[in-house]
Amino acid sequence: MDRDLLLSICSPLRSALLRCRYDTDTMLELLGPEAHAALGRSEPVPVRRAAVRGGDLGTLIRLFLLGDTCPTGEVASALAPLAVDAAVAAGLLEKDGDGVRAGLDLRPLDAGTGTRWMLSDLDGAIRPVPTRPDHVLGVGQASLSLLRAIPDDPVRTVLDLGTGCGVQAVRATDFAGTVTATDINPRCLALAEATAALNEVELELLAGSWFEPVAGRRFDRIVANPPFVVSAGHVEHSYRDSGLDLDGASKLMLSQAVDHLEFGGTAAILASWVHVENEDWRARVASWLPAHGVDAWIVQRDVADPALYVGTWLQDGDADQRDPAVADRAEAWLDHFDSRRVEGIGFGFVYLRRTDGPSDVLAEDLRHGFTDPLGAEAIAYFERLAWLRDHDVLEARFAVRADTALERVYLPGEDGWQQVVARVHRGDGPAWQHEIDDLAAALLAGMRPDGLVLEELLALLAVAHGEDEEELAEQAIPLVHGLVRHGLIEPV
Repeated sequence: MDRDLLLSICSPLRSALLRCRYDTDTMLELLGPEAHAALGRSEPVPVRRAAVRGGDLGTLIRLFLLGDTCPTGEVASALAPLAVDAAVAAGLLEKDGDGVRAGLDLRPLDAGTGTRWMLSDLDGAIRPVPTRPDHVLGVGQASLSLLRAIPDDPVRTVLDLGTGCGVQAVRATDFAGTVTATDINPRCLALAEATAALNEVELELLAGSWFEPVAGRRFDRIVANPPFVVSAGHVEHSYRDSGLDLDGASKLMLSQAVDHLEFGGTAAILASWVHVENEDWRARVASWLPAHGVDAWIVQRDVADPALYVGTWLQDGDADQRDPAVADRAEAWLDHFDSRRVEGIGFGFVYLRRTDGPSDVLAEDLRHGFTDPLGAEAIAYFERLAWLRDHDVLEARFAVRADTALERVYLPGEDGWQQVVARVHRGDGPAWQHEIDDLAAALLAGMRPDGLVLEELLALLAVAHGEDEEELAEQAIPLVHGLVRHGLIEPV
């Protein structure tokens, strides 16, 4: 791959992609839902059969998404006005007998604002290719997860740390005035630059490790999909391995990100952390953050056992544990986990907001399925937290959200149905739920925009149920805080 030559072909390549309508909607229309689903499963035959009738667009699908060797004449037609020889010289294509095949991965991506095209290294999902030490990851599950999790409200400046091929940086140009992207891997920066040129967006690209390229600078938003693989600190592939022991990469990111945020600025970071025997993972991650100056919402989406984790990442790097040398690596990796009493590896999102007060850190599990993006929810969470910080809930009125539901669960007992739990559910977003008792249910039933403030509601509730008002308030205040944080009730 020649950086200068790759940049030189971006304009005619863009013209070809637009002419052929190499976009997500048209591709789905051509392939149909069944073949499109097969593409997602890395099953080439149904896709190839559907693409054959697709003319130039079908050729591009076979060339870049299936890794097929295609006749030079068909490729020339699909890529016009870009000449095949120029594409080969730039490294986009490579000769293969009498035909040509892809030298790079080129695929459309729509994150909700129209199709963008992403250039990266081939991932070997359909056509086997070796993984380079400086491999540039394309649009993978982690990057898609972060895309759905990034707040997209307008900001002036964004930093994408560890940009890879530029997925997050290009998306950030939709809502930011300027976008700065960094990476330690020169090949990443070259492909990110070409991706930006192909999409006609501007990025400031800087080379260097972690926050070094932006020392002394602050941003309104930081996004990061860093090399967070939890290991013994060996670097095999720069896109995933940090060289830091265990969860040291995530610790570094979280502990330093706040210093590079403007006041009120936010960060959305993918991170991993270890679950250590007889330790609370929430306390571990919280300990990485300063005691002053940050609000943090830490959301754990999954936990993997060590054997599954090691096997997954060895496979990611094309390693087969049937190979004795690879088996030895697996043994050493698992031995390291055992020596550090690692019981599992957690994965999730960390949202930060820089403040000028004492830090507030909430770490919680969110492992149930939901489809709503978390980015807007994170901003709303910080707004609700700011309201709680500035107000006395006893003096406020609240309303139960229209989509909050009360659920009661009954099981058979000696005297018929017996209630075993009551809980309130939020009907959208992360679908939070809180277990409550009958007194709390009665309290929520009394909340309305034109009603009493919380202190007055508690006084009435105490009289009606023969409870001590002060003790009832002590129980109600943390409940109300939790329900406001999670958006089940709202101040009015």
